[in-house]
Amino acid sequence: MLSLPIAANFAVCTGVFMGTPRPHELEISCQQILLPDSSVYSVQWIELPAEAAFRATPAFLLEHYFKVVRRCTLGVITPVMTASAVEFRVTGTRCALLAFSAPRFETAGTTQAVHLCISGGILVQPGECDSGMFSLLSAAGADRVRVTVQLSDYCPLLLGSRNPSRLRKLCYGMTQSFFHKVVTFRYLASLFREICGVRARVTVKNVVVREGADI
Repeated sequence: MLSLPIAANFAVCTGVFMGTPRPHELEISCQQILLPDSSVYSVQWIELPAEAAFRATPAFLLEHYFKVVRRCTLGVITPVMTASAVEFRVTGTRCALLAFSAPRFETAGTTQAVHLCISGGILVQPGECDSGMFSLLSAAGADRVRVTVQLSDYCPLLLGSRNPSRLRKLCYGMTQSFFHKVVTFRYLASLFREICGVRARVTVKNVVVREGADI
């Protein structure tokens, strides 16, 4: 027997109250592009029922993201957070694939966010270690809460420079960019399952938030 809070949360997400049908799909909106300066912009989001999203605080979103990264990489990558930094390390080493400053939490109106500013790592172009930000946002609407994963102004090592060749763009798109997208999709699907208590079939909707070249 489900407890009342869990049962209510389950019902909101599945639509079992009042005979409403259970949804079969979770739609993930997605865009990944290179901006005119050849930095990466990537954004994905889902929408949750407002009643079920009380858990979607920035701290919870970040903690759950760390869990999914470890799971998706089979433990090869371990997120490590200290008082002054966050690093995605190769497990068992001090080798940081990506390094960030300490999480910065913000609230603006009905939007809550946590931002990690890129500060280094072997996957970042030399000279661009102070460019780029990874953000998790929760924006409440009238009856929905949008949870967004956003990577902006990132300059990956695979692109080489602010003027990458076509081959470098192709290599980045088939490797690191693809991996980031897969991890983000799994994260958002896992987040829905964690908050709503049900597994959904994922569909992807391509959107246009900013202008740039598709990756």
